[in-house]
Amino acid sequence: MFFLETALTGAFIIELDKHEDERGFFARSWCQREFLAHGLNPRLVQCNISFNRRRGTLRGMHYQVAPHEEAKLVRCTRGAIYDVIIDLRPESPTFTQWLAVELSAENYRMLYIPEGFAHGFQTLEDNTEVFYQMSEFYAPECARGIRWNDPAFAIVWPPAERIISPRDQHYPDFVPEKERAR
Repeated sequence: MFFLETALTGAFIIELDKHEDERGFFARSWCQREFLAHGLNPRLVQCNISFNRRRGTLRGMHYQVAPHEEAKLVRCTRGAIYDVIIDLRPESPTFTQWLAVELSAENYRMLYIPEGFAHGFQTLEDNTEVFYQMSEFYAPECARGIRWNDPAFAIVWPPAERIISPRDQHYPDFVPEKERAR
């Protein structure tokens, strides 16, 4: 695997090291030792699949707060997505910055998302499937979200006729923890 640092501290694009021959290729998609060597959380406790029938489906921006903050390893196994992450760690030099990466069944790229990041995506093709590996179990009491079009982040999404759940459409504007305490 090739670990490519992104502009957001702790987030990595991971590309496969393919060993190809006339049959196709073989590649490792996860290795505890390699994740530890890059300072990434190697804990995996849950895997999820998101199947999306229509292009333009937007899911996010979701995250979990302590004590169930989660790291995610995301891969698109069918179709393609515009995958977006936001650094919500107040102590981070990239706090409130966002990054988008295209993940597809054809490019085999994965995105490692550290704890303290919000995550969401928009499908670029019909019948898109996304596979997540998670470092923590889902804890509904710790689940949070940020509106996909919150002006605090000004995320640039691909144009589309979007399909968004009512919950994802109505998250409140982002307010950093220290301002909420006032």
